[in-house]
Order: sequence, then structure tokens, then C-alpha cells
Amino acid sequence: TWNLLLSFSGLVALIQLLFLPFFPESPPYLLLQKGDKAGCLKAMKQLWGEGNYYTEFDDLMKEKALTKGTKIMNVLEVLKEPSVYPQLSTMLLLLLSLQLCGLSATASLQESIIPYVSLGVAISELISIIFCSSIIDRFGRRILLWGGYLLMALILVFLETSLLLSDQILWMRYCSVILIFLFIIAYGIGP
Repeated sequence: TWNLLLSFSGLVALIQLLFLPFFPESPPYLLLQKGDKAGCLKAMKQLWGEGNYYTEFDDLMKEKALTKGTKIMNVLEVLKEPSVYPQLSTMLLLLLSLQLCGLSATASLQESIIPYVSLGVAISELISIIFCSSIIDRFGRRILLWGGYLLMALILVFLETSLLLSDQILWMRYCSVILIFLFIIAYGIGP
């Protein structure tokens, strides 16, 4: 029944699609993009309840004043801008490196276990997102990048060792699956 589990994300997307029109627009979007001051204050009250939000509103007004001369670009204009090519290529390289690395195929597991490994990969990605978002402000991006790459290299050494021993020791295959999960968590926390 793994196909039911896979279709669960479609159900969540459908629920979001149905309820999204009932939520207010983002206050920064209303003020900075649309120029709607009253709508911004109304959205703040609707999202955060009754209170005095003029400090946040003043911060948004200052941001609007700073960005007054800049042109707002859409996605295609950003992709055509040569100054963002290094950032885009770095981002694509990082995203594709995990998708195309073939770590799951290296474990050489039985076909009946593969859906569970896929579920474990998704859970590992979720854990890394939660963990990274809670520690990034404390440690900063640089330390997380360095630590993530160092941890990934260490895990790959252990993974290679477990793969070499998997023919002699049967439970090493399962150890390699755990190492793959740890690699994904290290990747999500770092790069």
C-alpha cells in the first residue's frame, strides 16, 4: 500500500488548495508589492490577533523606502540576470548532487524493502529540515556548511566500509541503509 502513502502528499496539497483562499495575503507582500497600507494592517490583525503592530509596520515602511528605486523582477527576469548565475549554479549543483548520487542504489537491498527505504529517506529529509531550521541562527551558515561536508565525508567512509563488508556480514546492508539516512540528514543540515 505504498501508493496510498505516496498519494497522501496529493491529499495535503488538495486541502491546502481548498483552504488557501480563506487566508489573508502576507503583510509584507501587501505593503511592498501592492502598496496597500490598510490591507497590510488588516492582514497583520487577522494573522496575529488584536494588538499594536505599528513597529512592524514602520519596519516594513522603511524597507519599502529602501527598495523604492529597485525593480521587482519575475522568475524569468531573475534567470536571465547574469549576476545571479554563480548562485543559481551553486544551488543547482547542491540539489542535483543529492538527487543523482545514487546512494539508495548502493545498499543492494531486497526489492521488498525499497519502499521502506524511500520512506526513511523522506523522514530523514524532514528531520534535517527541522533540525537545521532550529540551529542555523545559533551556529550560522558557514559552520553548518563545513560541519555538514565534514560529516558527509566521514559517513561516506563508513558507508564504503559497510558496503565492502556486506558480502561477508549480512547485517552490514542494514547498517549501510542507516548510514544513507545519516548522510541525507548531514546533507540537509549542511549544504
